[in-house]
Amino acid sequence: MRVAHLSLTDFRNYESAELDLSPGPNLFVGSNGQGKTNLVEALGYLSTLGSHRVSTEHAMIRSGSDSAIVRARLIHGEQSVLAEVQINRVGANRAQVNRSAIKTRELPRYFSSVLFAPEDLALVRGEPSGRRRFMDELLVLRTPRMSGVLADYDRVLRQRNSLLKSARASGTRGEPGTLEIWDERLVAFGAEIIEARADLVDELAPEVELAYAAIAGRDHEASLARQLSILSSSADDADAEIALDGLRRDRLTAEETAEAFRAALVRVRRAELDRGITLAGPHRDDLVLTLNELPARGYASHGESWSFALSLKLASAAVLRRESSSGDPVLILDDVFAELDESRRDRLADAVDGFEQVLITAAVGGDVPARLAGNSVAIRAGHILGAGEDV
Repeated sequence: MRVAHLSLTDFRNYESAELDLSPGPNLFVGSNGQGKTNLVEALGYLSTLGSHRVSTEHAMIRSGSDSAIVRARLIHGEQSVLAEVQINRVGANRAQVNRSAIKTRELPRYFSSVLFAPEDLALVRGEPSGRRRFMDELLVLRTPRMSGVLADYDRVLRQRNSLLKSARASGTRGEPGTLEIWDERLVAFGAEIIEARADLVDELAPEVELAYAAIAGRDHEASLARQLSILSSSADDADAEIALDGLRRDRLTAEETAEAFRAALVRVRRAELDRGITLAGPHRDDLVLTLNELPARGYASHGESWSFALSLKLASAAVLRRESSSGDPVLILDDVFAELDESRRDRLADAVDGFEQVLITAAVGGDVPARLAGNSVAIRAGHILGAGEDV
């Protein structure tokens, strides 16, 4: 899959932009703050319905405008698809495919991309919530129906938390009468998410090991494991510190997962009623990243952390590439090469070689290996410059 044309209206600092893109590498060059990252952010949003830079969609709408529009002509083989999303400041967003309205959450099934940016260093050094989001976005790209499962789990979780908070506020000593009903719904959706993440980690783990070796060129063993709150012996906040309690590299069966989930809810019941929140489930799990059996978070150097984060994204692209019926995902590298020494730049260029389309941003074109800079576009102050114009 590749993007043949990108059109923006009132997106970030672009009042209007039209850009043709080529197969293979495409390089966007411009000083910081000129708008090169905004171009790839728009495509990332079209693919995942999320931004790698901000948590609120309104930040992507140009100041003074009521909405922003991202439209892309997508090519896969002989097929051409026009995908569009309108991000509204007020009211629900809207989406179209080939000028026909669709539900916005269905957009990811038409366009697959994997984006790596400096913010992704938080995948290694940041909180578990970022790693959960990374896994769940990839789950939806692999299997779009998981978007509904994740939404259903989140809805049940909110309802259950509301019930727990009401019980705490009322000072009720016993359990709310409807809690068991919400328990079963939580287990049903949550167990499916845990199993889907386990499948994903099984697919990612060998690809991460290969990608890390390819980028770092060192004899380090990069590995992944899941930390499951339903197997933890503690009801403490899993987001506070790294704990290897509940760490799993093997697999539970679907039945074992559901039973462990039910047992965990019984085990933490008193703590849940005291605190008014749900303390076990996939919303409190983590993806533990290790280098030579030591947690990368807290032990890895800056260079090792950077290489691990990049390896996670390259592994994601490899998994999608292998499984997708629509061909390669579009690989997006946002301001990556400036952080790498010359040898790692060359190894990264080797690693992305062969992808149908790679989009790269850089403040300095010379940071990018020449073989990736053949189709270069200059960006200045929200404008795409023509041939002969200075950046």
